[in-house]
Amino acid sequence: MPHRKSLSGMLERYAAAHPERREVAQRVLAFVASTPDCFCRSCLQGHITGSAWLLNPAGDKALLTLHRNLKRWMQLGGHADGDADVLRVALREATEESGIGGIRILCPEIMDVDIHPIPARPAKGEPAHFHYDIRFLMQAPHENCAISDESDDLAWWTSADIQSRRAELDEAVLRLARIWESGASFTKFPCPPGTPR
Repeated sequence: MPHRKSLSGMLERYAAAHPERREVAQRVLAFVASTPDCFCRSCLQGHITGSAWLLNPAGDKALLTLHRNLKRWMQLGGHADGDADVLRVALREATEESGIGGIRILCPEIMDVDIHPIPARPAKGEPAHFHYDIRFLMQAPHENCAISDESDDLAWWTSADIQSRRAELDEAVLRLARIWESGASFTKFPCPPGTPR
């Protein structure tokens, strides 16, 4: 499966460039290698998801969604639903959840990886499981967004907003913000610092 091999290559490059996140990247690599249906929701132990840290045209705001089920502010993203091209998944989810067309991929390499638990939803027959989330950096052509049925709200957050409202954000979102803040200008230098080009 070419896209599974492509994801493994991206994870290996990410692990080499980010030694502080190597252990997490290697856990995702092992999961992809050992789990044939890792891109499907039917894999009850967990599955691969794709996310986007979506910037506005100026690169000084990021779009976050107040997730309808989890009730937390987070980056846009969602299930692969069988698609092993995780970059395409992240772009699709960013487009669907923001209502914005023409989103641009700023870097085809991984911005961040995260493994986080998802609580059980007995009413839907879903056991507790893990999301093995692959995150990419993207940019919207404008700030006019529309709330989807997966969100309670959408908002553009500045770095100052994120700092002042840290208590509303999970550590994984704060880590994405730190990566964003550590870059000079993502419009001029699209790949996050340390990413192979």
